[in-house]
Amino acid sequence: MIKFTLKNKSRKARTGILELKHGIVETPTFMTVGTYGSVKSLANSDLLECEAQIILCNAYHLMLRPEHDVVLKAGGLHKFMNWSKPILTDSGGYQVFSLSRQTRVSRNGVEFKSPLNGNKIFMTPEKSIETQINLGSDIMMIFDECTPYTATRDEVKKSMELSLYWAELSKKANNTTMPLFGIVQGGMHNDLREISLNELTKHNFDGYALGGLSVGEPSDIRNDIVEHIGCKLPEGKPRYLMGVGKPIDIIYAVREGIDMFDCVIPTRNARNGQLFTNLGNLNIRNKKYESDFTPIDKTCPCFTCKNYSRAYIRHLDRCNDILAGRLMSIHNVYFYQEFMRKIRLSIQENTLDALIENIEQNYIHE
Repeated sequence: MIKFTLKNKSRKARTGILELKHGIVETPTFMTVGTYGSVKSLANSDLLECEAQIILCNAYHLMLRPEHDVVLKAGGLHKFMNWSKPILTDSGGYQVFSLSRQTRVSRNGVEFKSPLNGNKIFMTPEKSIETQINLGSDIMMIFDECTPYTATRDEVKKSMELSLYWAELSKKANNTTMPLFGIVQGGMHNDLREISLNELTKHNFDGYALGGLSVGEPSDIRNDIVEHIGCKLPEGKPRYLMGVGKPIDIIYAVREGIDMFDCVIPTRNARNGQLFTNLGNLNIRNKKYESDFTPIDKTCPCFTCKNYSRAYIRHLDRCNDILAGRLMSIHNVYFYQEFMRKIRLSIQENTLDALIENIEQNYIHE
């Protein structure tokens, strides 16, 4: 089941309510990434305390390990990982790009070489949808292909046309009422993006995503593409920008009408000592924090900031204590959820421009 209701608009930016089988999601929203069915180092209780409303898991990786039939026997991914809120599953399409040296792409699907044992795995649109159905996703994604920033126009066009064919097969393979999103491809070419979108809308997907970005392109090119195509995605359905996660890029995309985001940045950066604050980024590994007994962010009420100092977290990090990664991940995950709440409030109060100016001051050079 899926129901999307628009609530407030401020020019192209909008807030909404996304009703899914396992709960309600307020948009714009940021989905914390739990690739293998967990957000690294965090318990579900940590995510709930950070007010995460929805997480993202990866169908390709879960198909390999523990294998989707194991998850099916457990009663679905929600029961397997004891997570009661919504889950969006990525189809495995991004792995066609990220694992390109180990793949062979044909019209029928993609041959992968398993990173676990070297076995050959053939992923088709039908197999991707079957996997996601067995996982019990609240939102499934079509199987697609994205191209690197350096791809030629001819290569992008060929890939986009293949993704459209796979989108049709993905749609036909979904013999359930589970929501399925289409993914707009077309690389760095706005005209190809429009062709992709026009063809996808013929299949009446439950939502529409912009894929094929964050593949090495400069941020100004990415932002131009989002500005051009974002507001052209169907008005009454969720709009999802895949894989984009820097605060400045998120808020620019919200301004263009995007509702949903995901990225590994909050947790991956945390494990490497990079923290987000209301005054910009903070690198906990800098020596100046060795005797700094203040919180990561004095204005932050997250568990980490309420209980631990920069000096202590830096000490844990230098000792390679896994608690450091957990505490920093809690803070970054909370920061992103609070950031999205501020965005929603600014749209409601028509103060988005002021919030953008604040983010530009603190993050424009990050």
